Amino acid sequence: MIFKKKKYINLQPQEKPSIKKDLWIKCEQCGKLIYKKQWEENLKICTHCQFYGRMSAYERIASLADNNSFKEINGSMVSSDPLNFTGVKAYLDKLKEEMFKTGMKEGLVTGEGRIEGIPSVLGVLDAGFIMGSMGSVVGEKFVRAAEFAIEKKMPLVIVSGGGGGARMYEGMLSLMQMAKTSAVIGKMKSAGLLYISVLTDPTMGGVAASFAFLGDIIIAEPKALIGFAGPRVIEQTIRQKLPPNFQRTEFLYEYGMIDIISGRQELKQTIGKILQIFHS
Repeated sequence: MIFKKKKYINLQPQEKPSIKKDLWIKCEQCGKLIYKKQWEENLKICTHCQFYGRMSAYERIASLADNNSFKEINGSMVSSDPLNFTGVKAYLDKLKEEMFKTGMKEGLVTGEGRIEGIPSVLGVLDAGFIMGSMGSVVGEKFVRAAEFAIEKKMPLVIVSGGGGGARMYEGMLSLMQMAKTSAVIGKMKSAGLLYISVLTDPTMGGVAASFAFLGDIIIAEPKALIGFAGPRVIEQTIRQKLPPNFQRTEFLYEYGMIDIISGRQELKQTIGKILQIFHS
């Protein structure tokens, strides 16, 4: 018996389809891929698990202000280095990096525009710029925006997304902004003007301990982390386990710290209805 040698066909491995990373976003919560255009059209909310991604200041403004109505004020202000801070990295070098990364000159963008047709002063604190920490320029821009609202007799809407608290690079000068911003809100109340504070993830530290929680009406996005010190720091300090969802929007709403929980897609309408009530 003669055995014939088997012929093997040399199969090439199937080529993997190339996926361009700049076309897709991976959800931080569920890990699923989302088409970038769909992610942006859905206001950076995951279509699979409803996780809320962080929006930049200008993206936020585009989602809230009426088309072509927003005009930025005090946009040229930049931070100096009053302490000549060096540390691991010089403060001025850090600022240059953040400006290049975000396209912003500071963590707070302010201006005037219309929200659902109502003339308003709008400000957005961006967590992408040194974690939205509050330095001298952030405090000064907030105060100027509030004083502009008083001058024009407009309501003030501030969206907070600051997880960095007071900016350590500026020492006591940054801590002073807590009192400074709180004082100008007192002027607004004396003038009988509306101040709406919108809290997003994260709103922490000196931002939460000052202007973020002084709104006449406080609105928060779902599941945002809001508080002073973070849960991990608190647990390590008091050596006790914290309640579930501690310092999240729903927990604070249950205990009366927040007036309204609003989804991102309904946020403009929610603010607009409040403005219309006080405008009439």
